[in-house]
Amino acid sequence: MKKTYFEWDEDKEWENQKKHNVPFSFAQHAFLDPHRIIVEDEEHSAEENRYYCIGRVGEGIMTVRFTFRGHTIRIFGAGYWRKGRKLYEEQN
Repeated sequence: MKKTYFEWDEDKEWENQKKHNVPFSFAQHAFLDPHRIIVEDEEHSAEENRYYCIGRVGEGIMTVRFTFRGHTIRIFGAGYWRKGRKLYEEQN
């Protein structure tokens, strides 16, 4: 079984931290939630398939925007968004 890795653009992470106060190194923990939800991002999937991972991180429900590149999960954005929390609560 091959190991899955995480990657991200450091400038994009910095922008995300300023805007949403969430570093991507923290956001990757949403994937560890056994009750996480993976949803396709149909609005931004023109060139490659993009997804949302919605999972519990700490005391909140985090939404992480990402894509798969081989065995690597590339994170584009993350935050504690109401829409993601609502979907998570409906599914769990």
